[in-house]
Amino acid sequence: MKGKTDFELLPGGYNATLFGKDLSSGLVVFLVALPLCLGIALASGAPLFAGVIAGIVGGIVVGLMSGSPLGVSGPAAGLVVIVLTALQTLGSYEALLLAIVIAGIIQLLAGFVNAGIIAYYFPSAVIKGMLAAIGLTLILKEIPHALGYDADFIGDDAFIQKDGHNTFTEIGYAIQYHNDGAVIIALVSIALLVFFERPFMKKIGLFKFLPGALFVVMIGIGLNLLFNSVFPKWTMGEHHLVELPVASSPAEFFGFFTLPDFSAWKNPQIYITALTLAIVASIETLLCVEATDKLDPHRRTTPTNRELKAQGIGNIISGLIGGIPVTQVIVRSSANINSGGQTKVATIIHGVILLLSALIIPRFLNMIPLAALAGILLMVGYKLSRLSLYKIMFRNGWDQFIPFLVTVVAILATDLLKGIGIGMVFAFFFILRRNYKYAYHYHKESVQQGEVIRLTLSEDVTFLNKGSLALTLTNLPDNCKVIIDGSKSQAIDYDVLETIHDFKKHTAPFRNITVETIHIKDIVASSGH
Repeated sequence: MKGKTDFELLPGGYNATLFGKDLSSGLVVFLVALPLCLGIALASGAPLFAGVIAGIVGGIVVGLMSGSPLGVSGPAAGLVVIVLTALQTLGSYEALLLAIVIAGIIQLLAGFVNAGIIAYYFPSAVIKGMLAAIGLTLILKEIPHALGYDADFIGDDAFIQKDGHNTFTEIGYAIQYHNDGAVIIALVSIALLVFFERPFMKKIGLFKFLPGALFVVMIGIGLNLLFNSVFPKWTMGEHHLVELPVASSPAEFFGFFTLPDFSAWKNPQIYITALTLAIVASIETLLCVEATDKLDPHRRTTPTNRELKAQGIGNIISGLIGGIPVTQVIVRSSANINSGGQTKVATIIHGVILLLSALIIPRFLNMIPLAALAGILLMVGYKLSRLSLYKIMFRNGWDQFIPFLVTVVAILATDLLKGIGIGMVFAFFFILRRNYKYAYHYHKESVQQGEVIRLTLSEDVTFLNKGSLALTLTNLPDNCKVIIDGSKSQAIDYDVLETIHDFKKHTAPFRNITVETIHIKDIVASSGH
């Protein structure tokens, strides 16, 4: 938003109450991020600590540079196959680090040439389908971990797994080979989280700052120690616990950090890998930015070009010190939002806690049962894919519901990026069908500070106009009056209506902008939670 700093976007600016919420949320995000960092590093064929490095960089570096108030960055499952293949092609992890640095440079340059505008052209139905699908994927993928069957890494979102199982057969094996101790820990964890969601719990001062997830972890550790003493067969072994590398000395800890092999710059495969990483990481980031902004209760807008620059700098630094690639990740971001995070301070806090924990208490972290963390992720998944979201999308009409539902099914049946691609095809079909029937144009009068501004929408306004309209509204001067006239429009896409609705209800009041709409219908806007 023009002329506003990151913290001025909230009424009253930043204060101690907001910091308390950010601190609590940052702790929850840390608990969610830790097993994801380790799992994705393991699946990528990289050193385990490389995932932790990426998580620290995503939290602190990207958090500081980004304009996203609630987005959280770190290693992403969508890059696992690329990293694994690159390790085999390039021959060494140090050569891969050089490719990650170059990928970061490409992302940084993309931010400077305004490539972030691509984010405005993801249809709303597809983004909401992605959120719902990730929620369902989390539920289905975390059930085996909740049952104590940890054959697949935490964070995998692909239907076909590396171990030869798929999402549903994995659940079958988990039921068959479940661990009673894990089941008890998972059920107690979910019950505690539900209990902490009760309104009377939120009125207790202590629990305004200490999140339920912290108690879940502590109870999970306590139960496992109890099992070890009373019911040994229920005890969670080391493969069912967090497995963070433990350094015996400061020198060994700093040995976990690795420098790139700069002598590999002559290898053309370095640049092919770098370009692939940059493209996929940028697309995943921009998708997450759109989704996170829709979940934001304050409906703030992330500057996408700044986000690409932040991600670029993050990948440059991650590659320089031995980390795997980072992107903005919806699981961590949604956990941040659902835990009450208010600003990017929560993201930075999670990175700081990750760093300090790896330095000071790695042995304590390695006592945390994965079943307890699975309980936390199951609750995140439930909040992302509530039945109310499906009902709202159905009421919005078939041109919204079908791309939404196709995206959900496609992501569940393939993986995130493939599913998004399939959903986009269906969304474009409905858009092209409307454009075949109606031509459109977009007109805006010249404006100056303090004048009345009239935006006259054309005969048919599709989501292809969303980016132009969003940028126009963002660049309006503060303290003005804007009239958005849809009297000449035969059809206004839901994405455009949602953009107008969000600006009128959430953005304009903070900038003292008066918005008048003519012949533009109200919509039922969903936040996904």
